[in-house]
Amino acid sequence: MSHIPKVAVVILNWNGANHLSQFLPSVLTSVWPNLEIIVGDNASTDNSVELLKRDFPTVRVIQNDKNYGFTGGYNKVLQQVNADYFILLNSDVEVFPGWIEPVISLMESDDLIAVAAPKIKSYLQKDHFEHAGAAGGFIDSLGYPFCRGRIIYEIEEDRGQYEQSDEIFWASGAAMFIKKKYWDEANGFDDRFFAHMEEIDLCWRLKNRGYKIMYCAQSEVFHLGGGTLNTENPFKTYLNFRNNLLLLKKNLPYWRSVSVISARLWLDAIAMIRFLSEGKRKDAWAVSRAHQNFFRNIYKRGNPRGSQKSKAASQKSPYITYSMKLKGMYRGSIIVDFFIKKKHLFTQLNQNDFC
Repeated sequence: MSHIPKVAVVILNWNGANHLSQFLPSVLTSVWPNLEIIVGDNASTDNSVELLKRDFPTVRVIQNDKNYGFTGGYNKVLQQVNADYFILLNSDVEVFPGWIEPVISLMESDDLIAVAAPKIKSYLQKDHFEHAGAAGGFIDSLGYPFCRGRIIYEIEEDRGQYEQSDEIFWASGAAMFIKKKYWDEANGFDDRFFAHMEEIDLCWRLKNRGYKIMYCAQSEVFHLGGGTLNTENPFKTYLNFRNNLLLLKKNLPYWRSVSVISARLWLDAIAMIRFLSEGKRKDAWAVSRAHQNFFRNIYKRGNPRGSQKSKAASQKSPYITYSMKLKGMYRGSIIVDFFIKKKHLFTQLNQNDFC
């Protein structure tokens, strides 16, 4: 690698002083010859900024004037960062010194690689994958995301079964490497997502432009998870259901999106009934609110944040915008496979059903 790319590790923080104290020291051990470490603060009301200035003077701090969420927060912060590569890293991720080099080397090998992710494992159970990303993300025919190493709530032990770096559908925002030129071309995250599934949307838009999303098996990080919104939070339920519909509407061909969203509405209704039967009325109401918001705003603002295909990608790749045959798409139903066919491991899925 004759030219040493500049890499910026950018951590978005909101009231996460405890996580910064615990995990930022490991980030500071990162080895890369042209590296900047930045914390973007989303108007925290705890002592995060004071902590950074006192205990981590080498870290650059960029302060937002209010909490713009994960999407808007990163969009605001990265406008002020100049680097060849951005690494979006959650504040609750532990890394080790050599974690950057394998991913950058992989991405430098092919100009069409826009995004890549390391292996993401659990901080609390280090021999297991972590829910948010595991060994690379995929998506099924009805728009349900899943991972190699994690399907629904079943998380696999890392026994060396996913040691091959290859193309995936989406990379987790918990530890996402992205070339700045492609971040700029896609115009960053779609602010409407606020948080959750925004990275899948970004990856999908880039794939529709003809670029590649990669998993790098030679690098691993350890993610605590649940740092801002835990799994029992109704707001997280709302975001997941609303954003999944938005994801499908934006990135699928029009008539395909109509059929898939119609099917998803019935499945969401079943989820509402299940929430009610379990006494989770706030979660059931969150699903209803997600549908209301989606239909209220379905025709507003069109497709912001770069749905058009780039001329450069058009010349380099056979893919077309809104393709149904993107690498990492799964033609089956992960819900049917998991709950009916009892396939709980990625290796049990029919590999011929992947594009």
